[in-house]
Amino acid sequence: MLRVNEIFPTIQGEACWTGMPATFIRLQGCPVGCSWCDTKHTWPEGHERKKVSIDELLKKVDPAPTWAEMSPDKVVTVVSDYQPRHFVITGGEPLAQNIWILTAKLQTLGTVQVETSGTYPVHVAPGTWVTVSPKLNMGGGLTVLDQALNDADEIKMPVTGQHDIDNLVALLDGRKPKSVWLQPVSQGVEATALCVQACLEHRWRLSIQTHKYVGVR
Repeated sequence: MLRVNEIFPTIQGEACWTGMPATFIRLQGCPVGCSWCDTKHTWPEGHERKKVSIDELLKKVDPAPTWAEMSPDKVVTVVSDYQPRHFVITGGEPLAQNIWILTAKLQTLGTVQVETSGTYPVHVAPGTWVTVSPKLNMGGGLTVLDQALNDADEIKMPVTGQHDIDNLVALLDGRKPKSVWLQPVSQGVEATALCVQACLEHRWRLSIQTHKYVGVR
């Protein structure tokens, strides 16, 4: 069983899949502890008082720490009613739960992407697009795993300042990922300028969270 925070159709606004209509499956629970996280409502794990029925969950329209237990089959049944056939499993930290079966079943409907901090082993069905957003020196004290970096289809680095860019350079240390994206946190002016300059220097790409500019989740 999976702890699911919300399921909704939207437009993917980040990195390689920017502009793609997508059905987001947001899982509950995250021990990483990013201070600037914009989905802190997914952090609490195992609080039964926040557990709701599947029907209640599917009616949710605003971010909240409520979640429902759903089997992979139930998730697939629910998302089969949505038009977008690109499925994004996010969180929270989705790889803190066992999502292999879910990724395999979703691939019978369309393309599948998982967004992870890189702090858990990547255990997904072959063919799943893996987006790793390395979370370094965060409150949870977790480390980014080599296996996650090596299995990434793209690296998407959140940037608040120059230290994040420096940390990414050190983290890659000779690795040649398929693509590297820098994403300024909260569209900050200074962070955006740093990202642009680093992209020019390293031939990386800029991710600007277009979904926030057009007013969708």
